[in-house]
Amino acid sequence: MPLAPYGAERAGSRSPPQQPPPAIAERFRTLPNLSPFWPGSAGGNVAAAAAARPPPPAIQTQHPRLAGGQPMGSRPLHRSKGGYTNHKAKSYQAANKNEERAGLGQPRPAPPGGAQPPVTRGRRELYSWKMKILWGIHANALAYSMTTLGAGMMNSIFNFYYVKLFLNRYKISETGFHVAQVVFMIWNAINDPLFGYIQDNSQLKCCARRQFSILYGAPLYGLAFLLPWFPWRLYGEGDWLCSLHLIVALCAFDGLLTFVLLAQCALFTESCPRHDSRLRLIKYNQVATLLGSSSVLFCGLVSDNMENFGYFQIFVVLIAALATACMCCTGKYSTSQYEQRESHTEDANLENGNGAFSLASVVSLTKQIMTEKNFLCFVTMNFFQVFHLAFYNNFMMIFADNLIPKDVLSSSVRSIMYGAGFICPQCLVLLSHAWLKKFGYYRIILFSFYYEGIAAAVMCLLGQEHYYLLAFYVTTNMVIVQASFSLFNLPLADIVDADLIKHKRRLPLSSMVFGTNALFTKPAQSLAPMVVVTILNHFGYYNLNNVPGRPDIRSFLDLHDAMFYLVCLVPLCIAVLQILTWTPFSIQNSHLAAPQ
Repeated sequence: MPLAPYGAERAGSRSPPQQPPPAIAERFRTLPNLSPFWPGSAGGNVAAAAAARPPPPAIQTQHPRLAGGQPMGSRPLHRSKGGYTNHKAKSYQAANKNEERAGLGQPRPAPPGGAQPPVTRGRRELYSWKMKILWGIHANALAYSMTTLGAGMMNSIFNFYYVKLFLNRYKISETGFHVAQVVFMIWNAINDPLFGYIQDNSQLKCCARRQFSILYGAPLYGLAFLLPWFPWRLYGEGDWLCSLHLIVALCAFDGLLTFVLLAQCALFTESCPRHDSRLRLIKYNQVATLLGSSSVLFCGLVSDNMENFGYFQIFVVLIAALATACMCCTGKYSTSQYEQRESHTEDANLENGNGAFSLASVVSLTKQIMTEKNFLCFVTMNFFQVFHLAFYNNFMMIFADNLIPKDVLSSSVRSIMYGAGFICPQCLVLLSHAWLKKFGYYRIILFSFYYEGIAAAVMCLLGQEHYYLLAFYVTTNMVIVQASFSLFNLPLADIVDADLIKHKRRLPLSSMVFGTNALFTKPAQSLAPMVVVTILNHFGYYNLNNVPGRPDIRSFLDLHDAMFYLVCLVPLCIAVLQILTWTPFSIQNSHLAAPQ
């Protein structure tokens, strides 16, 4: 005799539900996922079976470090938007509808065995699930690191070649170079907190969503990267248009870099609230930076260290296109806890002051950030780190070309040495991943400062005649500086967490913290080339490159001495200052508080 349809009682049927044969009923009692569909089994009725079913896993909406603190802004999963999104999606959704008609109020359980398909929330969740299952890759970390890959390819080439390009090829005057750097320093300091405040408080979709800031900013970022490599005309010596070209190139490139990378830095804090998940992001990030930094190596090999300028221009166009595509992947596929920041903008504005762009709210928030002792210690240390990094990025090639004879190191070996200065830091960070978990970033960074100081003192005592040792020293010091700088998102993320807890904010001010940090550290990017160019020109570097005829041998030796002492004394002094300012930083054991 056929069984009554499922839900017949609810539909108003007067005939009692038929019981299945005992053998079949006993078989289905061993299948808990199917027992609700058989009246009289697993509790006797559908409602009781549904109540006995274990609840779905809870969705974490609270920061793990906020024990009993403020709830975070993660978006709950909406069951009304559908069921599972794999190849059996239609059957699962149909089952969910039948259960809802029967009054169950819970969707059908996931199929036994294997991974849980994600609840439908869009293309990015399906992409994330497939990457985890098929390749064992954390999809969000991969998507995040694609911006690092694209930015790394462009930033490495830009910082390494633009000073030599304008000094040696375009023949920019010292006055024009300094004017461009001063304008760049002012813009560099202003745009970071400005963009940070806009991204944290704006109601525009392209600014409020981190992913959209990266997606829409990436093409403009790629175009800005191409500006310096194509002269606006055939420049004469000291041409004013060359100075204007440098101003436009620096300001446009840094403005778009800031807009895109501030959004990425905020994603670092907001997508991973725990220390171990942030270390995973660092790991993926270093692999991406390793690949991106190799652009300097290949660029040097293709263009013979910019001697073949036509090949160089073709190469940078290809890099710009590839980098833009990589960054767009982050905009499309990355996720964070605060996907709906725009829905909280009004509440954030009420909390922060009189509106999104109130001057009083900007001053108030900046004051709260700047009065933190840990933030001040970090910013001071970071200023010297940025100066040190710009010192090596802009002048390593100039120092090596003048201090190390060409018969000692060939052009291809020099290209490998220059590339190693950008590639090896990422390898070093990847190898130190276990040390970061064991000792924490604070001690690793402090150790790097001691190494830089000791190495600089030893090299200064040995002298500049040891060419191979000098090449090794310059390369390894640049590697250590870049590697330690790669870890600076970790202390900044901890500062954001501390600010969130102290001021009981609904949303973290990630972009504002990163932007305020840049307000005080970015000027070092301009100060380093200004100071070094002034010193070098004082000892005859400008005459060496622009005055025809053989230079005076005495001034030539004085210039080499000045370069050598710059290579040794600048890192030594910076290391001492960084040790003094980094030691009082109090967030030293966040790696121990994090769940492992």
